[in-house]
Amino acid sequence: MPNKLINEKSPYLLQHAHNPVNWYPWGEEAFARARAENKPIFLSVGYSTCHWCHVMERESFEDDAIASILNAHYVSIKVDREERPDVDRVYMTALQAMGQDGGWPMSMFLTSDLRPFYGGTYFPPTARQGRASFSMVLTRIHEIWTRERENVFESAAGITRFLEDTAIAAPPTTPTGAPVAGRCMDQIASTFDRTAGGFGSGPKFPRPAVFHFLLRHFAREHDESALAMTAQTLRAMAAGGMYDQLGGGFHRYAVDANWRIPHFEKMLYDQAQLVQSYLETYQASHDAFFAGIARETVEYVLRDMTSPEGAFYSAEDADSPLPENPSESGEGAFYLWSAPEIRLALGEEAQLFSDYFGVRESGNAPFDPQGEFAGKNILYRPLSLEDAGKQSGLTPAEAATRIARARGVMLDLRSRRQRPLRDDKVIAAWNGLMIGACAQAGRILEHAPYAAAAERAAEFVMGAMKDPSNGLLLRRYRDHDGRYEAQLSDYAFLVSGLLDLYEATGHARWLKSAAALTEEQIARFYDHAHGGFFDTPGDDSSIIVRMKERHDGAEPSGNSVACRNLILLARMLDRRDWTKLAEETVAQFQGMLAVQPIALPYLSSDAGFLAVPPSQVVFAGPKEEREGAEFPSIVACRFLPDTVLLYTDCGKECEELAALNPLFAGMTARDGKATAYVCRDFVCELPAESAGELAVQLDRAGTRDKR
Repeated sequence: MPNKLINEKSPYLLQHAHNPVNWYPWGEEAFARARAENKPIFLSVGYSTCHWCHVMERESFEDDAIASILNAHYVSIKVDREERPDVDRVYMTALQAMGQDGGWPMSMFLTSDLRPFYGGTYFPPTARQGRASFSMVLTRIHEIWTRERENVFESAAGITRFLEDTAIAAPPTTPTGAPVAGRCMDQIASTFDRTAGGFGSGPKFPRPAVFHFLLRHFAREHDESALAMTAQTLRAMAAGGMYDQLGGGFHRYAVDANWRIPHFEKMLYDQAQLVQSYLETYQASHDAFFAGIARETVEYVLRDMTSPEGAFYSAEDADSPLPENPSESGEGAFYLWSAPEIRLALGEEAQLFSDYFGVRESGNAPFDPQGEFAGKNILYRPLSLEDAGKQSGLTPAEAATRIARARGVMLDLRSRRQRPLRDDKVIAAWNGLMIGACAQAGRILEHAPYAAAAERAAEFVMGAMKDPSNGLLLRRYRDHDGRYEAQLSDYAFLVSGLLDLYEATGHARWLKSAAALTEEQIARFYDHAHGGFFDTPGDDSSIIVRMKERHDGAEPSGNSVACRNLILLARMLDRRDWTKLAEETVAQFQGMLAVQPIALPYLSSDAGFLAVPPSQVVFAGPKEEREGAEFPSIVACRFLPDTVLLYTDCGKECEELAALNPLFAGMTARDGKATAYVCRDFVCELPAESAGELAVQLDRAGTRDKR
């Protein structure tokens, strides 16, 4: 039964024409075959835009000799980690417990009852640099399986016990609140690169959960260094090769310390979180530069990463066909330029463009990890507009106009190249992040089409990505096919996005949907014995251990986001029972927060949020009246991360909100005019009937909060 995965609806699982390995999807058919034939399972976990996954596919999985060993001695399973992060998390934790570095492709060897006993990442087809070849590894493991089966099962049992112990965090050891925040701040500051921005040395990954913490630490503690670290890092990222200087959006990471050489993959979750980081930094600093980067990134997603139905696609590959030889592909080929290409395209504007974007005749890559950048230029910005203009005898305004025109020409030229592979699956969690980003962009930048795009995506996810048999949320949608039970991150990230969407639009249905999904999330994932949420719902017997993610990495953990959602909803709907669940969630991870809060900066911020008295701004009156009074503008230009926005006295939808939270039923528009109420700990100031009054009240509240 070879190659049955060819028909699977997953880009990672779609096979090349020559595919000699007999692959199975994760499921009972493969497990039953392993039991019946008394074979171990070889599990390959990767994702569609993973460079080394592609390399191992070409080098090993398309090799007839290697395939013959796999087919003879193993039951081989492929899993897309983006579709099944639950499978990935269990075995990645096991791999790290074996003393191995994590990464993808992840190559794991399991018993027929799915317990891991050996693993690694990329195995080369031939022995190199002291590493055994893949065929040698396969042959040796087959020998051990055949001759030392008892030892294999003993090892697998020990690793499984470790996973079970890891699934329950240490008991509480420290109080919540400022002490956690102070420790987290100290640990983050100790890793800060004061020269190039970012944290640690190269390679440098954007980790937006750190920005989330720093900006809230700045707002709560008025620590200017937290804002300064954030602003310097975001400026450096946007000026470097990691940012797409023509089309907007961020590549996955920089391989160097100076943000110059990116890994050219683009992930939706990076775009979404970084849009929010840049928007919040704009609010905190009042520097329009950050708003501009957020706007360009949203425009990139809406242009290149949005489905006809309005949902957001997952990723774009790092590799793409070479413009000069489309039969071959290379890292970043879509984004690279030679100096002659630029001169031919721009004529007399080429010099200004080249100065501003660091173009050199011989290429500008300071180093070339894979030998793919010779004679090519990765656009970055070594000069300010002022300095670039001076070199061409132009004022900054003139330089800006000409560079904008040249960027348009080059973007149009690039659009004629063959694009990188786009991973067009729709992930509920990542769409939740992008819904939130677009909603915030619409509200903060006061650009209604962004909020409209967020609503369109939310309508898609809340409609097409529900299981028709039970109405439960699904994780993945692709090509008119939704499948896989949603996991904690899907619920938490989607709820977060819906709350942002409610604050941006005032449409109560999004708040109601967020509350309903949270009820469902609590019922399916909450650990009533120890607190916090499991990553999986617990009704899939193929997941040998229910895990709890303990790290805010490229994406924040589901528990971190779920905790913040609970606090927000508790303060919007007066659900004190949800405040208690948030407190229990923080308590579940206090062992980590006591020692290494830098591993959970988002959750560290949640701990601080719990210590802040509830703060609300309530808008009463129809949308047109609110906007006419400029109330939204007064709030949009202020960074108020611990304040929730609510809407009342604005028609039927607002009546529904009053039913959810009777406290706000009496907050009405005065004399038919839009009115704003600034409340702290559910005690409100006198109604504000003008933008000026609202501004004074908000600023006074901020002053009162200063420590």
